Amino acid sequence: MQAIQTQELTLERVNEAVVAILNVLGIPENDLHRDALSAFDNGDYQTVKRLAATNLSDHYLRSLGYLGGALKLTPNTDTILAESARAAADFVKERTLRELGNAIASALN
Repeated sequence: MQAIQTQELTLERVNEAVVAILNVLGIPENDLHRDALSAFDNGDYQTVKRLAATNLSDHYLRSLGYLGGALKLTPNTDTILAESARAAADFVKERTLRELGNAIASALN
């Protein structure tokens, strides 16, 4: 474990973290993800949160749902970014497992 020196939280630094998370999420794979990303890009964070709240098993939406709150620079911003990053990692893990399963099924059938 590394010791981390805490620096002042700025919108610029939070935006860097947001971009990193969005890069991990990658290109939306379906219409629902495209709608959510479009709403996020337009600053309509309430719509993104509603989509996340009504699609509870969707890690892509969960990750985006957190991100709008991170941009408000509250004492919870670090936690919000961490939760968004975890959801993005869960999304990538699920996508990778699905792709590998399909590849193995194709190879074995």
